Amino acid sequence: MSTIINENRLQSTFKSLDHKINKLNDQKIMAFFESLGLLERKDVPKDFLNWENILIVVPNRHVSHELKYYKYTISRISFVTNPYADQIHIYDLKDWKKAAGNKTQFQIREMMKTSFGGVKKVIKES
Repeated sequence: MSTIINENRLQSTFKSLDHKINKLNDQKIMAFFESLGLLERKDVPKDFLNWENILIVVPNRHVSHELKYYKYTISRISFVTNPYADQIHIYDLKDWKKAAGNKTQFQIREMMKTSFGGVKKVIKES
């Protein structure tokens, strides 16, 4: 005899609740991105809510520290600091995992100079 009286009903209820939670989390993501000014930018992909997980690339530790709280309150987002980035960028976390997988820290640092928001710093000679 099963401890759960009606497992199908329980699973159906969970599925319905999970769907509602995901919709609410999408609203949190939208509100967060709006507060960061990302929704107005043309370089931000519009299909980011279709991604399983969103990687938010921040340009420095100060910004990372300021936004750290949201990593714990919003599901499906992760942060990485790219000191070569000039602003906040978003990417599909799957793309990051593909690019960074099997790389050393040094290789990842070099990769970030030109990808995932990285922009080579041009030294102006005077």
